Amino acid sequence: MASPLSDPTLERHFKGHRHTVTCVDFSCNKKQIGSVDSCVMIWNMKPQMRAYRFDGHKEAVTSVQFSPSGQLLASASRDKTVRLWVPSMKADSTVFRAHTASVRCVHFSGDGRSLVTASDDKTVKLWTVHRQKFLFSLNQHMNWVRCAKFSPDDRLIVSSSDDKTIKLWDKNSRQCIHSFSEHAGYASYVDFHPSGTCIAAASTDHSVKVWDIRSHKMLQHYPVHSGAVNSLSFHPAGNFLITASSDSTMKILDLVEGKLLYTLHGHQGPVTCVAFSREGDYFSSGGSDEQVLVWKSNFDEYIESSNGVTSQFKSALSSQTRPASSTAHLHFNSHPPVLHTQTSERAEHLSRPNTQTTARTHSFSHNGSHSRGAHSCAHRDTTISSPSTRQTQGSQRPAHQNKRLSDASDGGIPSSLANTLEHIIGQLDVLTQTVSILEQRLTLTEDKLKECLQNQMEIGLHLQNRDEA
Repeated sequence: MASPLSDPTLERHFKGHRHTVTCVDFSCNKKQIGSVDSCVMIWNMKPQMRAYRFDGHKEAVTSVQFSPSGQLLASASRDKTVRLWVPSMKADSTVFRAHTASVRCVHFSGDGRSLVTASDDKTVKLWTVHRQKFLFSLNQHMNWVRCAKFSPDDRLIVSSSDDKTIKLWDKNSRQCIHSFSEHAGYASYVDFHPSGTCIAAASTDHSVKVWDIRSHKMLQHYPVHSGAVNSLSFHPAGNFLITASSDSTMKILDLVEGKLLYTLHGHQGPVTCVAFSREGDYFSSGGSDEQVLVWKSNFDEYIESSNGVTSQFKSALSSQTRPASSTAHLHFNSHPPVLHTQTSERAEHLSRPNTQTTARTHSFSHNGSHSRGAHSCAHRDTTISSPSTRQTQGSQRPAHQNKRLSDASDGGIPSSLANTLEHIIGQLDVLTQTVSILEQRLTLTEDKLKECLQNQMEIGLHLQNRDEA
């Protein structure tokens, strides 16, 4: 029997951006959050720790992501470049140039060795990180490319475009292996499910769609927003999906039950971006109100007590072969998946007869530089406003964290050894990046030397011709 879901809570918010926050991402250890507007900001999760502002791009920054190791940070910009930063006080960076228009998205491969970028020049481009070189382009889109992502195993790439298509590419053959079509709008954001078997697309038609990449069928359709959906993020366990919309709300969807769980009101204006942490215990959002909010999931404790619901979801995805209608939802119970339709619902007035499928709606307001442990005691079918009546959470620890601690104490790798290994790996990554920077500088020096020799030869020829004349 699964335990009831715990409500998400607003933990902190960061102020310092001067324009709309267009992208957010967590580092692997959750010590830092990267966000962008006209510059790159690195926020430290520890209270009283200063934030870093990286100025290097000449125009607005559109996308940011930490490398899997957390030692590098990639950013994309309307200045047609991609920059690779070392997220420290020095703010060292190197520049990648090959696009001929604004770069909309940047994403690391799972092994951290490659980057994929999407651009208004209608191309998707791949780059090598350590050699810092452009590899090749994928060129079949007919309009601006909004987003591009690697699959979890790095074999595939998915991209979405204003041409109303979502394309699936084979990285090795460099061929488009399938194209999904949007009819009412275009997908502004797309990403792979952690299992790698399906993709989710955030659309300007106010809905979110989940597609199976093997059968090429739509599995789920969530018309839950009243504005364009700008971003989405899968929980690492694959059970939940969070969305960000121009209707100023975020929605948390239960992919197993095919239902809306929560509607979150925290931003004053459109919510432009959202991202789960690597473990899924936190998520962050950014919006046109120039703020970055950090939330504690809490509802992911449900995963530990739900007896294999993740594998049930994955097996249901694997067995699903029927085409879904434009408003079809999948419910996963002990029986085989059954398709049934629902009408579009406004989250602000969401009401269902079964209390097990009733969404919770929360409204948060915040003052001060940060708020710790803000918790709203929610009731179903009600909107809770909590500007001042918040309770500070104690030292409660999620069930999955307790499980990890007990596993470690029962004979796992000693924490001191794990910390030492992590430090060594971090130092190796820094060393690799330093070597890459030195290689680039050597290449630049060689190019300058060749240019000087060429100029010297031209001057010599010019003097010789003048003497002969």
